[in-house]
Amino acid sequence: MTIKEILVDTEHRPWTIPAEKWQYYQEWNKAVFLHWQVDIEGLQELVPAELEIDLYEGKPWVSLVAFTMEKIRPRNLPSFPPISDFDEINIRTYVKKNNKTGVYFLSIEGGTYLSCQIAKKLSELPYRYSNMHRKKSFYSSENKLFKDRLHINYQVAKAVTEKTALDKWLTERYVLFQDTKTSINEFEIHHLEWPIYELDTMELEVDYPRFKKILSNFPDKKHYSTGVKVIAWGKRKSEKGILK
Repeated sequence: MTIKEILVDTEHRPWTIPAEKWQYYQEWNKAVFLHWQVDIEGLQELVPAELEIDLYEGKPWVSLVAFTMEKIRPRNLPSFPPISDFDEINIRTYVKKNNKTGVYFLSIEGGTYLSCQIAKKLSELPYRYSNMHRKKSFYSSENKLFKDRLHINYQVAKAVTEKTALDKWLTERYVLFQDTKTSINEFEIHHLEWPIYELDTMELEVDYPRFKKILSNFPDKKHYSTGVKVIAWGKRKSEKGILK
């Protein structure tokens, strides 16, 4: 499907796409989603005051998404695989601001050092490098500085043909909010709905010491997706201190 076709397929979105020209294209492929329902007390201290934690039936959720980033490029320029293709893990929660429901990254890691440095510089997202290995039905990552470790041996099961409201709530998000020292940055994105599959984890180790209160080896829900093609716009800044 072409970028033009993706941009006109918007019925699944909760609001219209931005009027400005998009700035980046990227693909998020072979995605493993692990989801935990958590207590808001353990989460609130990790989210800036300017963002409201989004709730599903009164409870917040945190998700770990391990995938392969491919073909990331600026508008009108080609991708360069040694930089544009890399494995990535993000740990995110679900937030609201200005009547938009999106995600906020608690952690974001990439498997290529140079790609992390460039992404951090351009986007101000808190990328850090971790040593990652991926092959069929296997994903592992280790960061010795933070003592973070992820190990997944998994099996993809049948396609989810009828998504639940929670399935969509956890996966269909079209804005990312992230903070810096002085601002809250907002990144609009667009893609088709995630195709999702059931996921069986044969082995799972999730060890992130900073998040031990909210992550465990027993997620409440799991998904797999073949991936989506993503259109992204540039960041919009708002000063910190302007609440929700």
